[in-house]
Amino acid sequence: MAKVILDFERPILELEQKIMEMRNYADNLDIADEITTLEQKVDQLRMNVYNNLTRWQRVQLARHPDRPYTLDYIQLMSEDFLELHGDRRFGDDKAIVAGFCRIDKETVLIVGHQKGRDTRSNIYRNFGMPHPEGYRKALRLMQLAAKFGRPIITLLDTPGAYPGIGAEERGQGEAIARNMFEMSHLPVPIIIVVIGEGASGGALGIGVGDRVLMFENAWYSVISPESCSSILWRSWDYKEQAAEALKLTAPDLLEQGIIDRIIPEPKGGAHRNPQLIAQTLKITLLEELKALQKIKPDRLVHLRVEKFSKMGAWKER
Repeated sequence: MAKVILDFERPILELEQKIMEMRNYADNLDIADEITTLEQKVDQLRMNVYNNLTRWQRVQLARHPDRPYTLDYIQLMSEDFLELHGDRRFGDDKAIVAGFCRIDKETVLIVGHQKGRDTRSNIYRNFGMPHPEGYRKALRLMQLAAKFGRPIITLLDTPGAYPGIGAEERGQGEAIARNMFEMSHLPVPIIIVVIGEGASGGALGIGVGDRVLMFENAWYSVISPESCSSILWRSWDYKEQAAEALKLTAPDLLEQGIIDRIIPEPKGGAHRNPQLIAQTLKITLLEELKALQKIKPDRLVHLRVEKFSKMGAWKER
C-alpha cells in the first residue's frame, strides 16, 4: 500500500528523506555539519506547520490511513483482550469491536469503531460505519459490564453510521437513540475518547459518558465538512470553509464545553509514533478512571445526565 503524504506534510517529509540519504554517505564524507543544519531546519519547519494547522488540515490528519485504530490501541495499551461478538438479534457488525481487557490492574470493557487498512479490510469493516447490530452489540456488552461493575471505555472513529436501506429497515435511528438513553443511566464509569473521526449519530451511538476526551488532531461534529459543503453550497469544493464554520476541532470543543480534555499527539500526528500516543492514552485513562471510581454510582449517573443537559445554548421567546 502506497504511503499517503498530505500536501502540508510534503516539505517536511522531503527534508527528512534528504537527511536519510545524506546519512548513508556520512561515513565517506565529512557532512556532519550539513546534516545538523538540515535537522534543525526540519525541526523548525515541523514546529511551524503543526502548530498552525487549519481545521481542515486536522480533519485530514484524523483520516490518515496510517493512524492507529481501536484494535491498535487495545493491542498497545492493554492485556488479555477478549473480543465478544453479536447482538443476539441479527448478527455481528465488524465496524464495531468490543470486549473485556486489562489496563494495568483495571478490568474494563472497551468498545470502539474499527476501520480497515486496505480495500479488502475496509469492506470487511464497512469503512468503520456501523449497522444497527453494531450498536446493539455494544449496548449488550455495556449492560454486561454494568452488571459486573466494570468501567466502560469507548473509542470513537467513524465517518458516520451506515445509511444503507438494510440498516434503516433494521432501525438505525432507534438503535442509536436507545444506546444514548441507556448509556446515560449505566451505573459505572464511562469514558469517551474521540481518537479520529467523530461524525454525527454514528459517534454518539457509543458517545455518552462521564468524561469526553479527544485527541489533538481528531474532529467531532454533527456533520462532515464535505456533507456540510454539499448542503450549503451544493458542492464539496467549500469543505475547508465548512470545517472552519463547524468549529469541529479539539480546542474548539473544549472551549464550548463539549469535551473535557485534549490528549496531545506526537508532533506530526498519532501515526508518527503509535507507541507514544498509546502510552499517553493509557496514562490518561487510568487517571480519569481513578477519579471517577471515587464517585458513588447514583451520583455518577446524576452528573452524567446534568453534563449532557447543559450542552448547547438557546433562547425561549
